[in-house]
Amino acid sequence: MMIKDNILLERFEKDLKIREKADYFKNLKIFEEMFKEAVYLNAFPLKDPLEGIEVDIKIAKVINNV
Repeated sequence: MMIKDNILLERFEKDLKIREKADYFKNLKIFEEMFKEAVYLNAFPLKDPLEGIEVDIKIAKVINNV
């Protein structure tokens, strides 16, 4: 289902930010677990960090020109 009422969504996001303050240690734990999973799935570290950089540069150019 797609959200069609942008104003309602923005109000919801604003209220959520007010109600739920960021928890540094909780977020750090989530990050650490995601990192462990990426390593477990052999998605990280990258074998060649620059692989596909040309595509990323083209996408960045298009986005920056919009």
